[in-house]
Amino acid sequence: MVDQRLTRIAIVNQDRCKPKKCRQECKKSCPVVKTGSLSLSLSLNYFLQLKKLFELIGSSVLRLLLHQRLPQSLKSYVSDVVFVLSFVLAASICCLCGVYKLLNKCPFGAIEIINLPKDLDRDTTHRYGPNTFKLHRLSNMVNNVNHRMPVPRPGQVLGLVGSNGIGKSTALQVLAGKLKPNLGRFTNPPSWEEILTYFCGSELQNYFTRMLEDNLKAMIKPQYVYHIPKAHKGLVEGYMDKNNERGNKAEVCDDLELNDVLDRNLEDLSGGELQRFAIAAVVMREVDAYIFDEPSSYLDVKQRLKAAKVIRSLPRLDSYVIVVEHDLSVLDYLSDFICCLYGKPGAYGVVTLPFSVREGINIFLAGFVPTENLRFRDDSFTFRIAETAQESCMDEGAYSLHRYPTMTKTRGKFRLSVVGGEFTDSQIIVLLGENGTGKTTFVDMLAGKLKPDESEDKIPELFVSPKPQRIVAKYPHSVRHLLHEKIRDAYMHPQFVSDVVKPLQIEQLMDQQVQHLSGGELQRVALCLCLGKPADIYLIDEPSAYLDSEQCIAAAKVIKRFILHSKKTAFVVEHDFIMATYLADRVIVYEGKPSVDCIANAPQSLLTGMNLFLSHLGIAVRRDPTNYRPRINKFDSTKDRDQKLAGAYYYLDD
Repeated sequence: MVDQRLTRIAIVNQDRCKPKKCRQECKKSCPVVKTGSLSLSLSLNYFLQLKKLFELIGSSVLRLLLHQRLPQSLKSYVSDVVFVLSFVLAASICCLCGVYKLLNKCPFGAIEIINLPKDLDRDTTHRYGPNTFKLHRLSNMVNNVNHRMPVPRPGQVLGLVGSNGIGKSTALQVLAGKLKPNLGRFTNPPSWEEILTYFCGSELQNYFTRMLEDNLKAMIKPQYVYHIPKAHKGLVEGYMDKNNERGNKAEVCDDLELNDVLDRNLEDLSGGELQRFAIAAVVMREVDAYIFDEPSSYLDVKQRLKAAKVIRSLPRLDSYVIVVEHDLSVLDYLSDFICCLYGKPGAYGVVTLPFSVREGINIFLAGFVPTENLRFRDDSFTFRIAETAQESCMDEGAYSLHRYPTMTKTRGKFRLSVVGGEFTDSQIIVLLGENGTGKTTFVDMLAGKLKPDESEDKIPELFVSPKPQRIVAKYPHSVRHLLHEKIRDAYMHPQFVSDVVKPLQIEQLMDQQVQHLSGGELQRVALCLCLGKPADIYLIDEPSAYLDSEQCIAAAKVIKRFILHSKKTAFVVEHDFIMATYLADRVIVYEGKPSVDCIANAPQSLLTGMNLFLSHLGIAVRRDPTNYRPRINKFDSTKDRDQKLAGAYYYLDD
């Protein structure tokens, strides 16, 4: 008889589990609980934990057992062995007949029972605890057995790509020596001797051995750079002088444009300045493993490319370089090999074997790993640019034409000159330029928040719905209350739900408090609010901030579909090159000296505008023949020289 049992893991989302707001439907629906079997015997471990908990909060275990009431802090627990939900009691047997019934009964969707791929549970690298995330097959990342191609080795850049919550940062923490892998044994962590035996035969064994013997030092650039001023105080220059182990401070400061902030305190730096400082702080160190977690956040396109060049200059024969990046064009540009991470966000993640850069990113976009014959996503992503509706119907007068005048605006020492232009309905105009060139200022003038100093004519009075660059969570209630209060009509409309709410995965956030949302969750809610307001123009400032690669693509599709179907216009400020080129029907290119004197050109076609913008950056872009995504040419490669010689910086031919 064939064994058809599947390996399952139980996940309880602590944010969604609200035992004080439900009727404990999960407990009441379990068939084993209803039979009154001994599966509800109290475990000693949980009894001791509850006793300690209730001693702290001044309650009694006896009262809990008699009245079956829960304190606010006590959450659901699902046994990974038997999958019986129990708030207080640990089950000993379960027939599994009610598992999926339990899932449907939870009003907040807090319980998930997930089937793992075959034999995956045998290769667990780390798990944080019961009903929490687990990472598998980290040894693949530095595996020295690969029959298809040379593996990543010291002297090459390894890129990691995957969704948020899939284990990328966990993998980096393990490789940086900040997190000891427990091989899934969170209650009885293994010793280093057991860990080395477990990874015997892989490059990871040598990696950890060198780390334990202090022959391998790792330095990690953290994901959240705003935490840096809390850990380090003082001037930027003082910190850099102290850690200038490679003697490359002057070169790094020039490449990352840090000379103007050397005399400033760390706590006074902006997000982009902190990001560049964090990258510089890593590349100046003399270590064996350089690890970068999302180095392009808060940076504009030009700064992202400069940062990528600095990172690519790091590899030597005896050093590892590992990068996690959501901007696929930047990841493509700086990596030599790619490892994809797939799984269920917040539940489990799996590291694939290394692939070539093109193959690895295409596998991620396709959602299919050919070496494992495994599909981890139903949809595949393509970026073919089709003829837009307004271009095909312009002669028929089917779309309204709007114009804005030539105008200027001075803010302190900065001056912005805007060349008058025009736009139509069902059109997306992307604003391309460095930070400090006045993109947000231009958006604010269109929205009526700022009045121009000089203007040839009056700005057309159109209803505007803005999505700001910086989002502050001040609303004191849940996401559901926020949507109901701000965009009730759209939020209740089935078309808006199917086109915007579901693709942005807002439904799973409905019962969460707005003030408790993460950056990416806030971004999706803000975008939903922006599109839900009736308007003629939607001004969307950096919609990809804090989003992972899949969420960026989903957000771009939502914006494009909504603008086309609603016959409205969108002005979008975006630094993610793939997202910008996918969204843009026309582009506005900014020229001049940032923060001093800049010009916003009139809207141009995608091809003309991109050629102008890329010529300023000194890079050329081609398109992948499989999914048509833009790929930045490696500097001075044959393709790079040929395109620049022909003046075709943006290669649009399919």
